Amino acid sequence: MIKIGILTCSDKGSNGERVDTSGVAIKEIVKEIGGEVIKYEIVPDDKKNISEKLTKWSDKLKLDLIFTTGGTGLSKRDITPEATEEVIDRKVPGFSEIMRLEGFKNTKHSILSRGVSGLRKKTLIINLPGSEKAVRENLKIILPSIPHAIEIIRGKTEHK
Repeated sequence: MIKIGILTCSDKGSNGERVDTSGVAIKEIVKEIGGEVIKYEIVPDDKKNISEKLTKWSDKLKLDLIFTTGGTGLSKRDITPEATEEVIDRKVPGFSEIMRLEGFKNTKHSILSRGVSGLRKKTLIINLPGSEKAVRENLKIILPSIPHAIEIIRGKTEHK
């Protein structure tokens, strides 16, 4: 089982002005890799709050994987990548790079995503865009690599 957290970063979502279809989509899709959602929250686009949640979920809940959704664009309130970079120990750029590259085949706007991916201790954190469509497209791209990544993070390094 892969213990997963989903953190939706959205001012409107946290105020009840928008339904979080992206977070719901992630919950549904992670079942394909044996993922169990342990924690799910919607928070405003606030750097300190996002960083604190990522830190707590990594350090105290010891989640294997955290997906953020939202806050990766170019608007002034889009600060999820900065909050993530503040807490990760090491970057894992391949996830974000392939999502932008493959996403470009569907929409030229994918290059506007500033999402990052990285490790905090033994927790993999991946920023996803805020739209449900983009979340579904991006997870289709990266999901096959996640179980192997989690195995390596957990210390299983022998090759098959």
